[in-house]
Amino acid sequence: MIGRRGLLATAGVLAAAYAMPAAAQEVVEKRVFEAGAFQTRGGATIKNTRIGYQTMGRLNAAGDNAVLICHFFSGNSQAFGRLSANGPAGYWDAIIGPGKAIDTDHYFVVSADTLVNVNVPDANTVTTGPASINPDTGRPWGMSFPVIAMRDFVEVQKKLLDSLGVKRLALVAGPSNGGLQSIEWAAAYPDFVQRVMPVISAEIDAWMQGWLDIWEAPIRLDPNWREGDYYGQGREPPLRGLAEAWKIVTLHARDRPWARQFDRKLPEGQDPARRIGDRFAIEKWLDDAALARARTSDANSFLYMVRANQLFLNDYPDLSTAMQGAARRWLVVPAPTDRVFLLEGVREFVDVLQKAGKQVEVAEVGGTLGHLNGVVGMAPLTERIRGLLAQ
Repeated sequence: MIGRRGLLATAGVLAAAYAMPAAAQEVVEKRVFEAGAFQTRGGATIKNTRIGYQTMGRLNAAGDNAVLICHFFSGNSQAFGRLSANGPAGYWDAIIGPGKAIDTDHYFVVSADTLVNVNVPDANTVTTGPASINPDTGRPWGMSFPVIAMRDFVEVQKKLLDSLGVKRLALVAGPSNGGLQSIEWAAAYPDFVQRVMPVISAEIDAWMQGWLDIWEAPIRLDPNWREGDYYGQGREPPLRGLAEAWKIVTLHARDRPWARQFDRKLPEGQDPARRIGDRFAIEKWLDDAALARARTSDANSFLYMVRANQLFLNDYPDLSTAMQGAARRWLVVPAPTDRVFLLEGVREFVDVLQKAGKQVEVAEVGGTLGHLNGVVGMAPLTERIRGLLAQ
């Protein structure tokens, strides 16, 4: 098993870049929520649904000081604190904890693993998905696992919050895929959600659905994928295809200033001007980082996570309809150099919110990492986040 330390130590890949260097003294406990039978938006039933979660702070008597943090595409519930005294800090630890922007002396913060989480080999990730055992067959589900929509993430999280006694969310927030979940929450439960903070996310339109298809394409082309039937003894997982998928995601989530460190550089012994098989420095870095990431994740789960993103707000005919009845208070956080959720798309999303009569503020997050700035660069927005919570 690859532990959380190994997952975050994978230098340069998407999940690794999300790990923040901020010191964290709080040790949190990873728990398991047994959600039982769950009916998906597509009408299928999953008998034994379970997800991992962690909390910090205390729920008040009214049950209305809760904050839900939703994780990014390749992440898990460790948004804050450490799972062990010497373990890595959570990806948003700089803004969540005692005295921080989301102050756990005042708020009860919950973060949970999603269904179909990609980090199946990580012992600190608990999820139900295609790598889980189908109780009817005794074998892994594979591609027979029901299709999961983003709304299904929300509904399982709602069951978790109900079990914890949460009556209302003071805030729901998250980066990237976590921001999409936040938007989905705002549409699904407007009376339950007081404030929304989607970070580095906007709408999944047809253009973004197409990009997501490109992310996953190498997996389907790997002969070892076998239409998802690679869990059997003696079968090799589609590691090469999964690594190529992570390579696309890794570069897509970064920006040109980050890549300048590789300008005019070649790995030792490589000369691409003389030999077509030799590599440039950035190619080798991407190859190594993506392969390391592939070894800590599951290919089928990657495909299911892509589909969940493509099914963002699938219960509604369009974004405007979804936002009409959504929660009222918003802090939208784009990264101007984001190559995944472009700034123009975020502006269009904000316009939809404003036309729907929402109270909307925008705070840009800077840095050299493009999309990833929405995690590693959040500390400077501390006062903006406090201001949102004070409204």
